[in-house]
Amino acid sequence: MPVGHRVDPSSGPSDGATRALGDALAAEYAAVWAYGVIGVHLTDAARSAARAAEAAHRSRRDALLLQLAEGAGQVPADRAGYALPYPVTDRATALRLAVEIEERTAGHWRAALPHTTGADRNAALAALTDCALRATRWRRTAGVSPVTVPFPGRPA
Repeated sequence: MPVGHRVDPSSGPSDGATRALGDALAAEYAAVWAYGVIGVHLTDAARSAARAAEAAHRSRRDALLLQLAEGAGQVPADRAGYALPYPVTDRATALRLAVEIEERTAGHWRAALPHTTGADRNAALAALTDCALRATRWRRTAGVSPVTVPFPGRPA
């Protein structure tokens, strides 16, 4: 899922925090889109968890949209759709994508940490933690072992 949008540095502040938060916003856009695909292949508690995850990503996306819009930089636009890394056709591939989208989104929030301070850093850390917890739950649901990773959001 391409999530490499960047804030246009010629349109406003080009500091690392603005770029990092723009990248995190792009990851949140992709996560919201992915959960639309994931949810249709799940049932019962897993479908409810997917809806809750989508709502959490939607909430973060909306808050970040407002924050970036209030700044002087250009806000990255959402795409009409995203290329999936593989076909999602059943419960197993939906759960695999759920883990992957949480790991990728965690990676973008982790990348924002060294570029942020104060409330922005706290928000990035909370988002990273939230994604890591959801990835762990999805791994457990999918029967993947180990269910945790030592450094969430860090490339393997």
